[in-house]
Amino acid sequence: DESNETEASRMSKLRRTRKKATKSHLCSMERIRNQMTFVRLGYAESHLSHNDKDSQDQTTMIKQSPFKMSSSAPGAFFIFTDRNRDNTQILTTPQLSSRIKHIKQEMAKNHLQFVRFEATDLHGVSRSKSIPAHFFQEKVTHGVFMPRGYLELMPNLKDNEVNHIRATCFNSDIVLMPELSTFRVLPWAERTARVICDTFTVTGEPLLTSPRYIAKRQLQQLQDSGFSLLSAFIYDFCIFGVPEVINSKTISFPASTFLNNHDQPFMQELVDGLYHTGANVESFSSSTRPGHMEICFLPEFGISSADNAFTLRTGVKEVARKYNYIASFFIETGFCNSGILSHSVWDMDGKKNMFCNNSGTEQLTVTGKKWLAGLLKHSAALSCLMAPAVSCRKRYSKESKDLKESVPVTWGYNDNSCAFNIKCHGEKGTRIENKLGSATANPYLVLAATIAAGLDGLQNSDGALVGPDEGTDLSQLKPSEIPLKLEDALVALEEDQCLREALGETFIRYFVAMKKYELENEETDAERNKFLEYFI
Repeated sequence: DESNETEASRMSKLRRTRKKATKSHLCSMERIRNQMTFVRLGYAESHLSHNDKDSQDQTTMIKQSPFKMSSSAPGAFFIFTDRNRDNTQILTTPQLSSRIKHIKQEMAKNHLQFVRFEATDLHGVSRSKSIPAHFFQEKVTHGVFMPRGYLELMPNLKDNEVNHIRATCFNSDIVLMPELSTFRVLPWAERTARVICDTFTVTGEPLLTSPRYIAKRQLQQLQDSGFSLLSAFIYDFCIFGVPEVINSKTISFPASTFLNNHDQPFMQELVDGLYHTGANVESFSSSTRPGHMEICFLPEFGISSADNAFTLRTGVKEVARKYNYIASFFIETGFCNSGILSHSVWDMDGKKNMFCNNSGTEQLTVTGKKWLAGLLKHSAALSCLMAPAVSCRKRYSKESKDLKESVPVTWGYNDNSCAFNIKCHGEKGTRIENKLGSATANPYLVLAATIAAGLDGLQNSDGALVGPDEGTDLSQLKPSEIPLKLEDALVALEEDQCLREALGETFIRYFVAMKKYELENEETDAERNKFLEYFI
């Protein structure tokens, strides 16, 4: 009897323990589900730690602010949040249903068959999964699963440099959660729409190597400091004709008709298509050589400028194929095209340009000088992210005949030869063009790193923001040097404590390991082929 009583007591205790564990597990799963739902719809911001451990618990903070209704382009459904300013609003279940209803109406109107769930890899190239349109609502709820290696392009896992990233994590799935404000019908793809996604682990934490997540985090840091960013990308790219085989080599010749804009239909379709996806082009033109084009976007607040650049990188390839062209961000002479980030810092309301000097003189304000000082200070590390391949760095020394290991970083007013060109003319007001970047750089990383460096310049040694009476004499700053070798730039990135903290230890260590692997395993010709094929 005593034995039976003891056994009964044990079983009762075990049942109580299981009930508690089950209840705790259900609460945990509900928390993760809510977190992913909020972030998925773009109506919430996750302020997360920079810890390297993917499995560490994260705390989600939801920031509420007013929102407005807008329809930025034909073919777009009504957006009830201001994506440019990253305003957020928690929606009730009826409101969520209403948003999805608008999208479904747009899908029916355009007889859509497929929806692409797109996310950027580390190179800024679109990685996507397309799903039949009738599964869209289900995938919005549960997300789309994708192997983690599609986005992180992991090198050999036996390499000692990447042992800090667990092989089990790399070989696992990640979840693409769509930001519904980016849903657009694609004019250059038949009966297809796209939605840009943020990436999460299957347990609900953001992927710490995600460039878009890193850019959003830096925009939030800027917002917490009382500022907003107005920015636009200016891209160069090349248009090649159909590849020809000459002496057993595949060669693509530039489309010479683009020199005088004779082939307008291609560019007109591209610009009109970008407009319908919400990316407004301010101008386009032929550049210095046949087939060499330049395209400038209108400035926008928030993450939109990087989203527009991301859209261009995919759109130009698909439209080019329709005209039997090949679009590439790699010049046939061995140099990468430029990718300029034109930007200015504004107040929170977006009404005052903090770079503009009201005196009418061609000069930056104190805030502008501090921001520029930060860019100059971190230019060596910035160049690693903005010119992330051997060919990209040839641009830095193309005008120098001397064999050097580095070149000085330059800045000036209305001087297009400088790395940082300050423009005070025009209706846009004072702005800084960051010309360190190549067109092959990831636009989200360019945006994030520029903000991180500029914010560091805005802060004193004690971390406080500069006051209106404080000044900076830029001419007395210690000249910065830009490494010409990618290996040296990687060292500069690793040693830059500011960018390490801003972009996250996990990202920095992974990015450096990936680039070292590429340097060890690629020759010049192989790299050129990669750019012509992978970046087209």
